Amino acid sequence: MINKIGKIVVDRDLCIGAASCIAIAPEVFQLDEENKAIVVNPKRADDETILLAAKSCPTKAIIVFDEEGNQLYP
Repeated sequence: MINKIGKIVVDRDLCIGAASCIAIAPEVFQLDEENKAIVVNPKRADDETILLAAKSCPTKAIIVFDEEGNQLYP
């Protein structure tokens, strides 16, 4: 991958608590008390794993940016 991930954002309005991101990257994502995904430690997985987790989200609630702020996904 050319661009390194700089920021991960979860759109709480889109998140339905499917937890597919947690199945792929449990060190990075957790569900909060409202059953919404949150980023707990973005450095605990490599960029490829984080992108796989974002792509697994059925509602595309996980937005991934590179270090320059460019949106990588979706």
